[in-house]
This record gives sequence, structure tokens and C-alpha cells, in this order.
Amino acid sequence: MMRDETFFHSLTVKENICQGCTHCMKVCPTEAIRITGGKARINYERCVDCGQCMDVCPHSAIIIEQNDLNQIYSYQYRVALIPSVLIGQFEDEISEQQIIGALGEVGFTHIYYSEFGVDILRTLGANISVYADQNPVVSSYCPASVRLIQIRYPNLLPNVNLVRTPAQITALYVRSYLESLGANSKEVGIFYITPCAAKYAQIKTPGSATSGLIQGGLNLDYIFNLIKKQLSSTGKKERLSKLKIEIPPVTKGAFLWSLTKGESSLMQGRTLSVDELHNVIEFLELLEDERSKNFDFLELRACATGCSGGILTPRNRFLATERMKHHAAKLPNDLPQNLKDEIMKTGQHLIRNIKYNRVKPINSLQLDVNTSEAIKKMEKASRIEDVLPGIDCGLCGSPTCKALAEDIVRGLASIRRCLVLKVKDPGGLNHLARIWGEAVGKELNDAPVVTPKEEV
Repeated sequence: MMRDETFFHSLTVKENICQGCTHCMKVCPTEAIRITGGKARINYERCVDCGQCMDVCPHSAIIIEQNDLNQIYSYQYRVALIPSVLIGQFEDEISEQQIIGALGEVGFTHIYYSEFGVDILRTLGANISVYADQNPVVSSYCPASVRLIQIRYPNLLPNVNLVRTPAQITALYVRSYLESLGANSKEVGIFYITPCAAKYAQIKTPGSATSGLIQGGLNLDYIFNLIKKQLSSTGKKERLSKLKIEIPPVTKGAFLWSLTKGESSLMQGRTLSVDELHNVIEFLELLEDERSKNFDFLELRACATGCSGGILTPRNRFLATERMKHHAAKLPNDLPQNLKDEIMKTGQHLIRNIKYNRVKPINSLQLDVNTSEAIKKMEKASRIEDVLPGIDCGLCGSPTCKALAEDIVRGLASIRRCLVLKVKDPGGLNHLARIWGEAVGKELNDAPVVTPKEEV
């Protein structure tokens, strides 16, 4: 979770493939994408790494970066944190043990469910802990939702839960546990298999709550294909079933945590679950207007159905969800006592590190850093928007007429880009351009494009 450090972004546009079709621009919930010079450009100051642009791209021109798998061999203790949604990607005939065995064949020495942290929290405090400055407490589990609040709804930051996410707590426990067995901390490499772009971005962001705890991220669809390759032969499938690599058990509640209502169902008081980022935005508007504050806990997920709908999950999200629920039906409601005792040995260390610093806002939507100038630009943008056709066709390269008006006052676009006005009255368009104080021929192509400052 970002504080005041530069935020890493995992989504990248491959310009040699991009056709400038506007699909990504139109679906982006934060209006972070523009089409300039026939190519999609991402304004990373607005991007929350939800991955919806990648999902709709018909040309596969948007990709998500990941760490090189060979990086795991830099460590003697190679720990994979797997989300429970990984199990949901496989048919019923593929057992949990076969999946774990295949991960062992890939090179991991220890494997834990990332949701094991839910059971750790319950063991330490008898219930799921939450901590925020004010109610309703907003889940911090989905980094895309938290970054959205940082950018668009900073007044709601005091509501964000400051208790670490399950994966972070699991990483804390695993490192402490291995060190208690004699492992050198520098020899422990923990890698999270991520179902989405936002979690990988969080791992790679310097100074984030995850940074340092987890050494890298691997895309779930990539790992899924590796496992399928391992399970391709019947003989090998049987051998992997017997491979002596174990995974600590999790409870039913923990296993279903990442699904819609999975987290809120374990919370006390009045709770509400909202999934898919456009729905989250709609609800946050209500919450900011203080029309929906009679809740105790809010579960917000950027992906439909929760993490089973993550951009890196290859299987249909409804089938994956059903498989997860089918698997969870066989799981216990509580951990065995010996595992609880093991957790309590590192209890004090975990409790000391269970929370992190308050989340700070990201002022990326301001029209100007100077308040009086920002007000003037806001008024100017409103006047420009009144002149524009208001049909939000996107032909100008901005997602809406309002976005184009804001791009104009920021000096990133010209009103000449409006093709509707150009067809209606070319001469009048020149006159309008002179009114708004723009140089003739100025185009968005001339504007600087914000790019990631770190590459994998």
C-alpha cells in the first residue's frame, strides 16, 4: 500500500501492437488512458492497476510484468504464497496435493496459502482484527481499491483498515518460523502468485506494506500453465500426488476470504460487499457524500466476484468460484491445536508488526497545485465543456468531453481534436481555439507522457 513513495505500475502498453482502438480508454474506471498518435498511453498518476484495460484489449497490446521465475533460485528457502483462487483454476480431478507437488517440482521448497494469515489473525486475537480512525472500516485487502481511494476519495483514507493483509501476515509468520529453525533471513525468498496486476504493483512499490516482506511476484496464469505442463502425463500426475511437500491447512473461512463476501462474512456488525471497480466507484461516491455510513465494515473488490475474477485467472470466474466453494466444504472451521501453538510461539513478533502507517493521499487529479489557479482552471474547464457536444464519443482521444476539457486546461490537448466540432464548423473551431488561448495546431501528441520509473 503506497504512502508517499513512488508507486510502481505493472501494466504496460506494447506500442508496436496497439491499434488505438479506444477499448481500453473507454473501460478505464479512472480515466487514466488517452489515445495519442494512434496509440494508447497510460497516465500512471491516475492508474490503479485494476487491469480492466488489459481484459478488453482485442490485440493483447497491454501486458502485466512479473519477476523472472529463476529469481527464486537466489534463495535457499523458496516460499510460494499461493492464493486459494489457484485451486479454483483446475477441474475437480486435479487434487490439491497434485498442484502443490507440481509447485515443488518447479522449485519451491515451502508452500503456504496466502489466506493462512486470516487464521493467524484469528489465532492471535480470537477474531479478525480491524483498525481504522473512523467507521465504517474499509478493507485494505484490494490494493486497487485502496489506491482508488488515495487518488479520488482522500477524505475516506481515515476509514481504511490499517491491519496488514493476510498475505503480508503469512509472510511475516513464515520468515519468523523459518528463522526459528535456523534459517538466515537473507536466504529466505517469499514469492506471491498474484491473480491481479494491483497486487504485483504493491509488491514492487518501494516502501509499501508488502515491500520487503515479499521478494517478488509471479503471475497466476503463468504458474497455472507451468502446473498444467507438470500434470500433462498420467504417470507424473501420480508421482506428484506422492511428492513429500506439504502445505499447512487453512480453515473454510480463510479459503473463501478472497471471494465476494468472503471477508465481510467473518466481520462483526453491519457489513457490505461491493465488487467490480465501477460499482466500487459508485458506492464510494455515496460514502463520501455521507449517505451510506451506517455500516461497520465495507469489503471493496476491484474485480467481479472477488479475486476469482482477477485479470490473471485463466478460468471462468463462476466456475472457479464454484470449485473453491466445493473444495472449502471439506475444510475445518478451526486450525488444529498443534498449529495454533506453533503460531503463538511467534505471536508477540506478529502482534508488534500487525499494523502499518496511515495511508496518504495522492494528489493526481488536481488541475493545479495552487488552489486559486485550480479553481480558475476548473471554471475554465466547465466553460469549455459547455461548448463541446457532450456525446462522449472518444474520437478526440479522451474518454469523455469533460476529460477533454480538463486536458485542454492542463495544456495537454487542443479543442481542435473534437472531430464533431470540426465537422460542424471548422472556422468556428479555429475561433474557439483562439478563445482558450491555444496555439494553432497544438495536439495531445505534444504533451509529456508519464511513464513508470521502475522496470522489472
